[in-house]
Amino acid sequence: MQAVKMYTTATCPYCIRAKQFLKSKGVQSIEEIRVDGEPALRRQMTEITGRRTVPQIFIGGQHVGGCDDLLALDAQGGLMPLLQA
Repeated sequence: MQAVKMYTTATCPYCIRAKQFLKSKGVQSIEEIRVDGEPALRRQMTEITGRRTVPQIFIGGQHVGGCDDLLALDAQGGLMPLLQA
């Protein structure tokens, strides 16, 4: 299973949903980078992704996007192949 990294904040409902969804797909470990209270980490996330919102999800180093993007990727049948690549 590919490594999953996610930029999050503590209270973001989309972050919580994305983590729960990934775990339901068999992801056992998510590297969580908390950007609340860490302006430098949020800037880093924005520079990498071009987005300011959380979550920002990476699977195997590939930027997937946010929670809605993750769910759309799964609906299109692309999530499991990416996780298992």
